[in-house]
Amino acid sequence: MSAAIIVMGAKGRMGSTIASLVQEDPDMTLAAVVERPSSVLELTGYECMVSSDLNEVLPKLPGAVVIDFTAPESTVNSARICAVHGNPLVAGTTGLNVDQQKILQDTAASAPILWAPNMSVGVNVLLDVLPRLVRMLGEAYDLEMVELHHNKKKDAPSGTALKLAECLAEARDWKLSDVGNYCREGIIGARPEKEIGVQTIRGGDVVGVHTVYFLGPGERIEVTHQAHSRETFAQGAIRAAKWLVNQAPGRLYGMADVLG
Repeated sequence: MSAAIIVMGAKGRMGSTIASLVQEDPDMTLAAVVERPSSVLELTGYECMVSSDLNEVLPKLPGAVVIDFTAPESTVNSARICAVHGNPLVAGTTGLNVDQQKILQDTAASAPILWAPNMSVGVNVLLDVLPRLVRMLGEAYDLEMVELHHNKKKDAPSGTALKLAECLAEARDWKLSDVGNYCREGIIGARPEKEIGVQTIRGGDVVGVHTVYFLGPGERIEVTHQAHSRETFAQGAIRAAKWLVNQAPGRLYGMADVLG
């Protein structure tokens, strides 16, 4: 039986990519597309329900998985609505603040909800591998990161960069809020030993590049992930949706759960 999918923000870059891939997947059915009222009339060519109101859609599609890559406030609203109706939600939106992340955690008690700032399989494998590198190399190696994205990206540093930096900090028993440094300017003195630098570059149409640096005595290691297309994230979201449809509420899931 194919999984029914509802795509939020289907006119956007990620939404349209996800909707297209769902239509090509024999194990999935595009059941509905949702857009804001000012844009919903532009959603043409879809042989499914088209709406501007998720509250209107979910009662007609019980059990359908909602995929949302929109904006923090919109994604939080989707989570609240899914919690009322019990529909699963896959959220890949970045830029969520602490309070918004807490809302996702709370709503996960009532509906299966998965949130990941990066749905790429490769990035999520890195989250598993990088802590091992940190521990094996030891404290003599400084930890730095550079992230590069297109000039339309609104949040900085990227959600992926923050997630990677968090995993580096945790591997050293640090809190990223204590050691993260996102801007260097002027006479700042020598680099503290207990610091993780995360620098941001924006320009062009770059989908996403993250490079983690391990800078030690006499050598350095660079680990880079490059996303060549938005389909990388869309395919991860589809994989997550197929997994989430069979899960129960109770906690906020992540891509690590999907990958086992």
